Amino acid sequence: MTALLDAAERMDRDELEALQLERLRATLHRAYDRVGHYRAAFDRAGLRPDDCRSLADLARFPFTTKADLRDNYPFGMFAVPEDQVRRIHASSGTTGRPTVVGYTEKDLDTWADVVARSIRAAGGRPGQKVHIAYGYGLFTGGLGAHYGAERLGCTVVPASGGMTARQVQLIQDFRPDIIMVTPSYMLTILDEFERQGVDPRTTSLKVGIFGAEPWTQEMRREIEERFAIDAVDIYGLSEVMGPGVAQECVETKDGLHIWEDHFYPEVVDPFTGEVLPEGSEGELVFTSLTKEAMPVIRYRTRDLTRLLPGTARVFRRMEKVTGRSDDLVILRGVNLFPTQIEEIVLRTPAVSPHFQLRLTREGRLDVLTVRAEARAGATPEQRSAAAASVAAAVKDGIGVSVGVEIVDPETLERSVGKFRRIVDERDRPRD
Repeated sequence: MTALLDAAERMDRDELEALQLERLRATLHRAYDRVGHYRAAFDRAGLRPDDCRSLADLARFPFTTKADLRDNYPFGMFAVPEDQVRRIHASSGTTGRPTVVGYTEKDLDTWADVVARSIRAAGGRPGQKVHIAYGYGLFTGGLGAHYGAERLGCTVVPASGGMTARQVQLIQDFRPDIIMVTPSYMLTILDEFERQGVDPRTTSLKVGIFGAEPWTQEMRREIEERFAIDAVDIYGLSEVMGPGVAQECVETKDGLHIWEDHFYPEVVDPFTGEVLPEGSEGELVFTSLTKEAMPVIRYRTRDLTRLLPGTARVFRRMEKVTGRSDDLVILRGVNLFPTQIEEIVLRTPAVSPHFQLRLTREGRLDVLTVRAEARAGATPEQRSAAAASVAAAVKDGIGVSVGVEIVDPETLERSVGKFRRIVDERDRPRD
């Protein structure tokens, strides 16, 4: 295994931390000298880049938020002239202005390298075929995975998202070894295999690399059992780079090793911003160490996780993301994340993995209804028992009462990207 690791993966902690500090200081200088937002933010805090003399000193510097990126739309966070930017990506902007990110030629090389490292950690090897069903375009998933797979020496099938029946056909005809896709869309592909009467366990696929949304150990078991593959997690976000910031190793499946030579992680209290000790759950924060076009300093991801020591690699691990602070539902004083419901749904007989949470208001009270699809062939009695089981498990495990509706198969909207788990109808006007 050691022979497969690149030079950075063979460093010890002392070597890694020395490299991190060197790159961190350079990044702080780059941000302060070239990005007006960072110069103003550092000045307000009474800080200069040279005030960072140790990795711990980073905690003194101000955070960057999604709002900062939107306030500087489109190119105000860039640290290079526009003619040095080789690619631009952006978020969907469904809740306001999109967040825009840029890459120099060197940034694109770095991105390809970390995704190649991720695919290798997932079990991929040169010469294998990689079916990419992430969306292409302004979303970073498709192109990030594409160039990383090519950098590793794989053959890429750039299927993109959508046209699910065609995805199934391509997998059967081209016989890929690896699929890269969101976990919710993987379930849709699985359903299509079974709808066509094809056993998913007979495909050529050996590994699934799933990211772009939180998913649970229960969903891992569901996918691995129905598809007879290894299901591993990849993490990234466009503001920091794209996919390839961290990767779960196939031999351990015990959390995602963060590529710390390029991305410095912290976990902070989501309310106070205080840096938490290793092993404490909180909000994940990243500082880029090698980005040229758009360095980010202490970017608040809103993803909730904890940092742990490395196992398969020297780099520290992050636990699978349990949820996002902005996905938190507070229902009658109880905190609830969609992933908690997912765990319950996936272990309930007669219910498929497809579900949504519907928030409504009755009088002054918020009401949550879990809408989950029945598995094909489930009887009315089984559906009724499943609804009661889910409601009881939520009450017992989370401590709140919810409504449960078991709907017909293929009733809920299918996802070709990130699945919309929460449908909030509390502020909709009445007819």
